Amino acid sequence: MDPYWQPIWLTIKLAGSTTLLLLLVGTPIAWWLARSKHWIRQPVAAIVALPLVLPPTVLGFYLLVLLGPNGPIGSAMDSLGLTLLPFTFEGLVIASMIYSLPFTVQPLQNAFQNVHHRYLEAAATLSASPIDQFFSVVVPMARAGFLSAAVLTFAHTVGEFGVVLMIGGNIPGETKVLSVAIYDHVESLEYVQAHWLSAGMIAFSFLVLVTLYSINGRIGAGALK
Repeated sequence: MDPYWQPIWLTIKLAGSTTLLLLLVGTPIAWWLARSKHWIRQPVAAIVALPLVLPPTVLGFYLLVLLGPNGPIGSAMDSLGLTLLPFTFEGLVIASMIYSLPFTVQPLQNAFQNVHHRYLEAAATLSASPIDQFFSVVVPMARAGFLSAAVLTFAHTVGEFGVVLMIGGNIPGETKVLSVAIYDHVESLEYVQAHWLSAGMIAFSFLVLVTLYSINGRIGAGALK
């Protein structure tokens, strides 16, 4: 593959993998946060939201420590003969999942909270199990939340820099994503290449915002009918 397109393809691959995995992992977390009354709910919600306030380099540094050869997770993987995660694509996915977690969980949590319990009670009277209630009632009613979570997570992953640089470094074809490639071009005074990639990022971000506003607008219009 052309070296110019490698970071773009790698970024799409990273964002797609992160979005898919976070929807699988974040959905039960969001459902629990939306429905639980336990006192531990607030600390868990704070942990989920922590990447919103932490500098990306701080999160990347501690992930590097945990996953490195001297960290608890890294040393355990090393003793099992497994490949260490820092400076690998798999490490990027793990770091991106942690960093983008609130962008998946919070839209889903808001959508789940808007599903009135009477719909679930009605499904229960028809002998629907909790799993059936979730997939037949909650998921269709929360589809806008799923769309928002997917779009936000994908876009946020595309724009990551500090975390991916700390945990992945700058390995062409392996961990050199779009944001790192732009940084490289600027450092090398290759402003034309940096302009092209940056302009593409701006256009992509604009399309993401238009998509989100369109989703929210349709939902709002539907609610008024």
